[in-house]
Amino acid sequence: MDQNFSVWDYVVFLAMLLVSATVGMYYAWKEKGKQTDAEFLLAGRQMSGIPVSLSLTASFMSAVTVLGTPAEVYRFGAMFSLFFISYTLVIVLTSEIYMPVFYRLRISSTYEYLELRFNKQIRFLGTMFFITQTILYTGIVIYAPALALNQVTGFELWGAVVATGLVCTFYCTLGGLKAVVWTDVIQAVVMVAGFCSIIFQALKIQGGLKTILKHAQEGGRLKMWDFNPNPLQRHTFWTITIGGTFTWISIYGVNQSQVQRYLACKNKFHAKLALYLNLVGLWIILICAVLSGLSLYSVYRHCDPWTSQKVKAPDQLMPYLAMHILHDYPGLPGLFVSCAYSGTLSTVSTSITALATVAVEDLIKPQLDSPSPKTLSLLSQGTSVFFGILCIGMAALASLMGGLLQAALSIFGMVGGPLLGLFSLGILNPYANSKGSFVGLMFGFCFSIWIGVGTYIYPPPPSRTLPLPLSTANCTQSRSMPLNLTSLAGYSVLIPWKSTAERSFLMNTVYSLSYLYLSCLGTMVTVIMGTIVSLLTGGKNQIVNSNYLLKKSDLTLGKLFSRNRAAAASPS
Repeated sequence: MDQNFSVWDYVVFLAMLLVSATVGMYYAWKEKGKQTDAEFLLAGRQMSGIPVSLSLTASFMSAVTVLGTPAEVYRFGAMFSLFFISYTLVIVLTSEIYMPVFYRLRISSTYEYLELRFNKQIRFLGTMFFITQTILYTGIVIYAPALALNQVTGFELWGAVVATGLVCTFYCTLGGLKAVVWTDVIQAVVMVAGFCSIIFQALKIQGGLKTILKHAQEGGRLKMWDFNPNPLQRHTFWTITIGGTFTWISIYGVNQSQVQRYLACKNKFHAKLALYLNLVGLWIILICAVLSGLSLYSVYRHCDPWTSQKVKAPDQLMPYLAMHILHDYPGLPGLFVSCAYSGTLSTVSTSITALATVAVEDLIKPQLDSPSPKTLSLLSQGTSVFFGILCIGMAALASLMGGLLQAALSIFGMVGGPLLGLFSLGILNPYANSKGSFVGLMFGFCFSIWIGVGTYIYPPPPSRTLPLPLSTANCTQSRSMPLNLTSLAGYSVLIPWKSTAERSFLMNTVYSLSYLYLSCLGTMVTVIMGTIVSLLTGGKNQIVNSNYLLKKSDLTLGKLFSRNRAAAASPS
């Protein structure tokens, strides 16, 4: 199978880029002459819940999801679908604990909260952590899927990298958050359409959903409920529900990229509505990704393209399937590539907007003496251009990083846990002070880096990850493809696997810990150490503004209880 992109495939892809750019130009024209920094960065805080919910979904689901999740299901089974529990817990906790505090304070950057609650130094530290991890991650999100798609489809690598980076920068700079939200709405639709093109065609050629599920059952891909409490096993019910919740709440609860969207809503009701509607979107994308993975297995159950060297990395499996089963329909392979790049565009545009907001609000504005709205608007646009170019440069650097790509993706998670712990200290612990928060953050970050890097260098053996068997029994030909690096799924390692007996104590315990617990541990270490140090340094004696803490009235159950009590106390 040596199919390459057709003219119609390129037309479909370019149309998706053109529509995204047009949205930016429309909002630049519509807001011409009246766009302040509040309009540019937060859409004037007048967004309604429905478009924001789709934006949250699209920016959450990057090309890593589009290409990586089906490959995960193909190799490890449909247990990944249990993430629907994690997503539910994440949305509930975000809407009940973190969002009410941020929304009440009317802040633009989540890191403003750190100065209000602690001090300027903690705010600066949190800001720099966020900027570093976001630039690194965004560069990888631009480059890694481009590489995977290029090696399978022949899609122009650097043309795609530069085009997606420039288009994102273009509509972010011209239209601000409104343009980003509405392009995310379009891209969410394209992502679902791309998944559906794969699923429907696979159903057609395999004889329906019943056949695909039958093949999955025979291949052991439908074993989902594993309640093994062992934290060293990669995926179990507990690692996914507990570890997955901590991993994703660090994004939804406190990460500027997501928080900025629901802070742009016109009121708290629309902010909560956006979060809960977004949950439905997350479930839909998850179902599509899992069904795509099961379709992938059904088609290739007797001839695995990875072990037969037709592709060189698991993240290339979905593009390979798209070219295989859609090549008779001009434009549909282009639709799937647009699906993957819609994930990239939404994630990158989200990152650029968040970086611009953080840079203006946390680094630039505090240094200026009463800047005018026009000055701040120009600074916001200028920083969008700067960070857009920087992310494209980071993509170029990612092309030289080889096997370090997996480490870079892991670092993104390593930072998220300690930052979640830092915000949780401020919102939930009235005794936490600046000294405790600093020590807790440093302990949590160092602990996460130690575990994360150790796991990358000494990856857990197959007995911990439990990959399912793959067959090449019916392979009739092999197409060897040049390998530059493995990207999204990161299955290359620095140190070859050793048997359990040959591995040290650390390798068999700490470094074999499920990757999903990394964020959880970073959060817990930060909270525990921060609390201890705060209590030892006078945290009990400080007076904290109640607006900086979670209030009983912020909780939905707390409101219901107060209303019932008031109703009971009133005379009949």
